[in-house]
Amino acid sequence: MSQPQPDATHLIHSLHDGAAEATGRLWVEGRGAVLRDATGREYIDALSGLWNTHVGHGRRELAAAAARQMEQLAYMSTYAGNATLPAIELAERLGRIAYSNIQSFYFTSGGAEANEAALKTARFYWKSVGRPDKTKFISRRWGYHGTTLATMSATGMDWYWPMFEPRVPGFVHIDSPYPYWFETSRGDVSPGVATADLLEEAVRREGADSIAAFIAEPVQGAGGVIVPPTDYFPRIRAICDRYDLLFIADEVITGFGRTGRWFALDHWTIRPDIMTFAKGITSGYVPLGGVGLSDRVAETIRRGAGKTKWNHAYTYSGHPTACAVALANLDIIEREGLVERAAVLGERLCSGLRRLEPLAHVGETRGLGLMAAVELVAGKSPKQRFDPARGIGGRVLAEMGKRGVVTRLVGDVILLAPPLVSTEQQIDRIVEVLAESIPLGTAV
Repeated sequence: MSQPQPDATHLIHSLHDGAAEATGRLWVEGRGAVLRDATGREYIDALSGLWNTHVGHGRRELAAAAARQMEQLAYMSTYAGNATLPAIELAERLGRIAYSNIQSFYFTSGGAEANEAALKTARFYWKSVGRPDKTKFISRRWGYHGTTLATMSATGMDWYWPMFEPRVPGFVHIDSPYPYWFETSRGDVSPGVATADLLEEAVRREGADSIAAFIAEPVQGAGGVIVPPTDYFPRIRAICDRYDLLFIADEVITGFGRTGRWFALDHWTIRPDIMTFAKGITSGYVPLGGVGLSDRVAETIRRGAGKTKWNHAYTYSGHPTACAVALANLDIIEREGLVERAAVLGERLCSGLRRLEPLAHVGETRGLGLMAAVELVAGKSPKQRFDPARGIGGRVLAEMGKRGVVTRLVGDVILLAPPLVSTEQQIDRIVEVLAESIPLGTAV
């Protein structure tokens, strides 16, 4: 049984919830895809910490890389022309693995900062090219982009909003390409095209001259591992081009091999104008995120001067220790073939999950690479969600914990994203635990 954490007096948790104190765990050690809590019990980490420990827990190479850099130069700012060697080397390295049109990089401390910087940069770009009225952003329901004030306004999960409103003006939401639940009356196009066309409808409604950018996760992560139809993003790219919108790809979760490609839009041979990243770049060992800029966007920054310069900064941008750890982390990913391994293990995971679909309350399983989800439903025909008051997802999650697997959920959707170094046996065990836990957790 999990024990309350001894932190109620001084520690404020992320997504702080006093009721969760009774079921929280105190984590003390991790090795590979396995975590150990303060009671000595071990669990398979089926969400890679928080989607980020790609190379697994306990990698001594990353600790050594941090120590070497700290001994030489732990920190120096990259303000106004200053640089450090690890930051330069990491930017060059990213240029070799990112989309071919993205060769310039700005570093942050995490994903929310990266998305905040991307939103500001989109506005900067349009002001720089003489179109200052293009200030609005379109994002999607179930999208997650962070919880700073602007990124929270872009995030399309409304339970993040109430206690912090009013939201930042200028953010518009459209439905996401959620194949299981999305319905359209259009018979002339596929569901993927019909969902993408919601972007065009929003642009026409708001006015293209007012829209700076469309921001989207290639696979929506925290919103339920929503994998779009194959014709969705090609249509999105065409709409952005037609109406002169920047396309911001939020690859904070999907980047660095998670979906079986270095970056997820490669699955649809699409290139963004701006990309954001974090999480897997250091496997979570130290905080680091960033923004990748296409050549046309980067050039406006390089041309800026005086009052028109890109007056944006973070204290820890280009942090040399974080960049050194990122370089060592990328070495591991490349040396151990983890991008390719994510594709192979992902197929094993998704194949195993498909065997759960005959269960009475499994509406759908889905995934891409080592991102997957199980959609729990009250009824399949017609499709019917559980009453949220029953807390079905939480009950299934509790049963999984009893059997040594920990992860997270959104509503009644179980989210899965195990480390890229997971063993085949650990992947199979996750599926076995779900098969045992779902009937128990959904029982009346």
